[in-house]
Amino acid sequence: MRIMAFDYGTKRIGVAVSDNLQIIASALSTVHPDKIWEFLEEYMKGETVGTFVVGKPMQMDGTASESAQHVVGFRRKLKRTYPHIPIEEVDERFTSKIASRAISQSGLKKNKREDKKLVDQVSAVLILQSYMDRKSF
Repeated sequence: MRIMAFDYGTKRIGVAVSDNLQIIASALSTVHPDKIWEFLEEYMKGETVGTFVVGKPMQMDGTASESAQHVVGFRRKLKRTYPHIPIEEVDERFTSKIASRAISQSGLKKNKREDKKLVDQVSAVLILQSYMDRKSF
């Protein structure tokens, strides 16, 4: 069974998924929020997901950020749509900055490095990897 992670944003949702052994996190896609439910329905036809992991936007002091309200709505609909799949939350502070830094150091061409879709995907990978690392202890 795979674990699927989301870096939720009002313009784009970065999606990452684990391998079946839940060892390696990989970028899957970036999806517009209006299309995420179609995307998930199609994906679930061919793959089994055992856990959803949603990035939780936090401020430096540990309180929820302003964008957290959007994530709460997404999480609620995810739970209603897939009630049998547990949902975990992971603090997503700094994931976008870390993703941007990793992409800029990757050697990709400038236009690819500045692709916000790629940043969202890498952020979702970081959220998923953080969850899997925490779970393995």
